Amino acid sequence: MPLPEDTHVVETGKEIVGVLKGIFGPHPGFRPAHAKGLLAKGTFTPTPAAAALSKAPHFNNPSTPIVARFSSSTGIPQLPDTDANGNPRGFALRFVLAETPIRKHTDIVAHSAPFFPAATPDETIAFFKAVAGAGTNPEGLGAHIAAHPAAQAFVGVPKPTPSAFSREAFYGLNAFKFISAEGKETFVRYRFLPVEGLDHLDDETAKTQEPNFLFDGVRKQLGGAGSKAKKPIQYRLVVQVAKDGDVTDDNTAHWPEEGPDAREFVELGLVSLDTLEADDATDAAQQKYIIFDPVPRVDGIEPSADPLLDLRAAIYLLSGKERRAA
Repeated sequence: MPLPEDTHVVETGKEIVGVLKGIFGPHPGFRPAHAKGLLAKGTFTPTPAAAALSKAPHFNNPSTPIVARFSSSTGIPQLPDTDANGNPRGFALRFVLAETPIRKHTDIVAHSAPFFPAATPDETIAFFKAVAGAGTNPEGLGAHIAAHPAAQAFVGVPKPTPSAFSREAFYGLNAFKFISAEGKETFVRYRFLPVEGLDHLDDETAKTQEPNFLFDGVRKQLGGAGSKAKKPIQYRLVVQVAKDGDVTDDNTAHWPEEGPDAREFVELGLVSLDTLEADDATDAAQQKYIIFDPVPRVDGIEPSADPLLDLRAAIYLLSGKERRAA
């Protein structure tokens, strides 16, 4: 996973990592955002529709091993699951395409809100700086939000606490280009839909739960490391398909979902998580090591021109190197 070639993007990524540490405090060995997490593993089984859209191997092989990371927002590793600041929750998925002779994978990064507060690297750093300064200058944050519709949409969208990670939906905000075996190109956005159905808690009920109820719920449902779950955590991986002319280089430009002009959704396959990746001690070490890559880097899927893809890649790689060195 290389750093982006654009030095401005890399420097902005470094700056954002520093700003996030200023907001949440330095926590060596942990991510500056979505610090609290848990790894699980299982299998992805594609549909025929996936192979029709993309020649990527995980959409054409009978099944592919996967590793997933559930997470809470903020850079605070011990944030209680009852704290609303843990929303939106995060979900990252790795398709393990090969282990030998070299490791090969491709990833999807998503969170539980269909919005992000910025469309460009400069807007992103401006938003986080406004958040960082809110303690001493709340008017500054308000002014930034008022001047940026994307920030308004992100702040205003409901972000309820799920009753379980298995009852939450996760949205991939950036667009990607699928390329079929015949060469047809299709722009899409990912979405994970829980097989068990959506279920959220009201604010008062969420506050009455145990401090680690979401992560303990994953442990309870999947059992100990190495043991198979009686009831796996499952999601339908779907994509919303763009039409010609749709904006694909701006994550804040949403494609219609309702009405006569609604965009088509296509189901790509089943994500089934049935085992914890490791016991808690080993899991912490593996979380410190693993770096999810928002850029696909696999034949059959290409990044769109969305500038936040390279920014995310820079942030994840820079913070990952710091985490490993801690």
